[in-house]
Amino acid sequence: MKGIDVSENNGTVDWQAVANAGIEFVMIRCSYGLQSKDEMFAKNVAGAKAAGLKVGAYHYSYALSVEDAIQEAANCREAIESTGQLLELPVFFDMEDADGYKRRKGFAFDPTEITDMCREFIDNVGLDCGVYASYSWLADYIDWRSLGCAVWNAQWGRNDDIRGYMWQYTDNLVIDGRAFDGNIKYE
Repeated sequence: MKGIDVSENNGTVDWQAVANAGIEFVMIRCSYGLQSKDEMFAKNVAGAKAAGLKVGAYHYSYALSVEDAIQEAANCREAIESTGQLLELPVFFDMEDADGYKRRKGFAFDPTEITDMCREFIDNVGLDCGVYASYSWLADYIDWRSLGCAVWNAQWGRNDDIRGYMWQYTDNLVIDGRAFDGNIKYE
């Protein structure tokens, strides 16, 4: 199945144009950090479902400890429940440090601690859940095999090493003149 992922950073999405382009699912950011919610989450869920797309969610983590990851799981669950909608696809925990927050805060980037944080998020969110990460994070920081969950691998170019549940293969899938992250869900 072909899909995209979106957040409030994508602005207003023309969901019918997305569906007309052959996209079958969307992963929508629901929350981030300890308490923040994606302002467009409910609107994106409703729009995607109205266009006939299957919907999953993701949470971008700013956790610096296992305790933070547990609190982030509660934030994520609350954001999803607030929509009153059921999700057809899993919720993914994005533990990476794309904006350098963890590095700036002196985070140790210890693979055991990072894996424990992922495990606690998954165990505490109370929903079908998995981990999202780039290939380097999956190879160097997250013991994804020990988690026993779905894996969403962001590896632009090739996906030979970690096939997982889903593959983010590009950040430049153009739909109706707008670029999105492109994903493949394996069945």
